[in-house]
Amino acid sequence: MLAATLALTAVTACATPQGSPSRAVSVWASSADASRKLAHEDDLRLRPASGAVDGVTVTVEPDKREQVMVGFGAAMTDASAQLLETALPKAERDRLISELFGRDGLALSFVRVPIGASDFSREHYSLDDMPSGRTDPGLAHFSMAKPMQAQIPVLKAAKAVNPNLALMATPWSAPAWMKDTDSLIRGHLRPEVYPAFAAYFTRYLDAMAAQGVPVRWISVQNEPHFEPDNYPGMRFDPADRARFIGEFLGPQLARRKTPVGILDWDHNWDQPESPLAVLSDPRARRYVSGIAWHCYAGDPSAMAAVHAAYPGKDVFFTECSGGEWAPHWGETLGWMIDNLVIAASRSGSRGTLLWNLALDENHGPHLGGCGDCRGVVTIDRKSGAITRNVEYYVLAHASHFLRPGARRIASSQTDTIADVAFRNPDGTLILLVHNRSGKPAGLTVREGGREFHAVLPVGEVVTYTWQQAGKNNR
Repeated sequence: MLAATLALTAVTACATPQGSPSRAVSVWASSADASRKLAHEDDLRLRPASGAVDGVTVTVEPDKREQVMVGFGAAMTDASAQLLETALPKAERDRLISELFGRDGLALSFVRVPIGASDFSREHYSLDDMPSGRTDPGLAHFSMAKPMQAQIPVLKAAKAVNPNLALMATPWSAPAWMKDTDSLIRGHLRPEVYPAFAAYFTRYLDAMAAQGVPVRWISVQNEPHFEPDNYPGMRFDPADRARFIGEFLGPQLARRKTPVGILDWDHNWDQPESPLAVLSDPRARRYVSGIAWHCYAGDPSAMAAVHAAYPGKDVFFTECSGGEWAPHWGETLGWMIDNLVIAASRSGSRGTLLWNLALDENHGPHLGGCGDCRGVVTIDRKSGAITRNVEYYVLAHASHFLRPGARRIASSQTDTIADVAFRNPDGTLILLVHNRSGKPAGLTVREGGREFHAVLPVGEVVTYTWQQAGKNNR
């Protein structure tokens, strides 16, 4: 089991040879042909910088510190929660949760939670469903009964393993009675229910906090420019989002004792003008803490452009799914590392979330929507077998190594080797690289007057860890 390997090698990663403190570089590599998956390889040695260049040079500057990281993770959809809660015997379920969220495993520290149903639910529902034609402006019928079935118990179990777990929550639709379609499918939020929808968020946040799984960020709508025809969704244009946030949701959340950040957009890279329009509204801008992004159209440069326009606002990457449309290990590994971890972090993102944490052998359970999505892990409901998919290793190459309080730090960029660097509070440095040159590449990494050398096979993804020059390994 990989968890056991991680637990063993985590000790090795922090160790240094006697008599030569802080000179060992730990190496964790995944190959493009999947023959090695986060394999712990022989340590490299830091030596005084010579000035000679061995291939591409990456310079790491630990004292140039950027954003504090929240972390890496995936979505606890109903499908994922139900599988984790019911598809495995309790002892195996607990081991898997410890592997996913524990420090000696993936150490996932960031989770996205649908508010009500997504396409990865067995039924379509909100937290305040009413018969057609009836309304509930006082939210008398608000209920957390469905989240209590699996989602909240599994989140509690995950938080028990990782007390630093941060939650971000998103509705796929407002309750049907709030919409002009009187349906969870398609439609717009009716303006007269803006106060009730703001109260809906507050009721949800209070309920989650009462259960011991408080939410730190929300977005007002998943993919607000998309109205799916067979699962919950809602069109929420930028002017309407700005008014809802600026006049209703923002002021209401500002009165809470525990702050909750509002993230706008939560949609693809291809329409940055939509979050820019919301941020241009001074009332909304006061309450929007950041922008959330998905991967299904456009490219990551949109994140950096919006962040440059509003550098005081956070950046988060909040959804991307692998699936049967991307069956090749090396291609998916490289693309996700390049775009969802390296480019996102370099664009200011404080965290990366993939889509479903767990799905079954039939890419579900789901009702509508994606029929061939892939979870971070696959749990076979018949045999109980657990498959750790390529997305598992994409996350692990970053999440396993970062600790609470880690920051992204400066590192030079090259065309042939993509990279991003982080620093843990104890002075441990992490450099994640991907050889995207199409041929083997020499690499020289320099930091604090020292350097180490490596040769990267085609498509190789490697995480290097070592102790910052002049810092005690504590």
